[in-house]
Amino acid sequence: MKYAVIVFPGSNCDVDMYHAICDELGEEVEYVWHTKSSLAGFDAILLPGGFTFGDYLRCGAIARFSPIMQAIIEAAKAGKPILGVCNGFQILVEAGLLPGALVRNKNLKFICRHINLIVKNNQTLFTSLYKKGEVIDIPIAHGEGSYYCDEETLKSLQENNQIVFSYDSNPNGSVDNIAGIINEQGNVLGMMPHPERAVDALLGSADGLKIFQSILANWRDTHAANA
Repeated sequence: MKYAVIVFPGSNCDVDMYHAICDELGEEVEYVWHTKSSLAGFDAILLPGGFTFGDYLRCGAIARFSPIMQAIIEAAKAGKPILGVCNGFQILVEAGLLPGALVRNKNLKFICRHINLIVKNNQTLFTSLYKKGEVIDIPIAHGEGSYYCDEETLKSLQENNQIVFSYDSNPNGSVDNIAGIINEQGNVLGMMPHPERAVDALLGSADGLKIFQSILANWRDTHAANA
């Protein structure tokens, strides 16, 4: 399986994402600069955290217009797995691939620490190796990570089981404790916590590795069925 790690000006978790795939998962991965216009040959797309374009305007608002975004949108429509973490989540929201918005944390401060996440939906290609209700240890590092949506959108997310992860302590004031959501098609996941920083016990937790393993397992199952 071949992964693309999208690199924007200001990305700073691209190396962590690359390490998770290359060294921990043992799969093929390449960096793709944001000015590229094609993602041909890649099976999964990863948008890492950081401060794209200095977070001017809104987080992810400028990155959303990078040339690579059209290829990402096309990949989403084709059903390829797309994972956006932290700033990557913000970019996916700005691009309209996920509903809602990310706003300033409730305490108006940058938060950087390990937190507990609850796996709300383990019936996705990103979470199939977790148990429903499993509590996992994943770090967060953001200043604008409070997820917001209107009541109608929240109702839709709840009814369609699109809420994948929730906080047990809600450190940033997100609506309904939301930490991560998927699109209706189920192949685009956006989350504020950083699973790529929790892929080895030496990092303090290996609980994030199952996200990448789940993507790989789903891809192998799909290709075996189509063989």
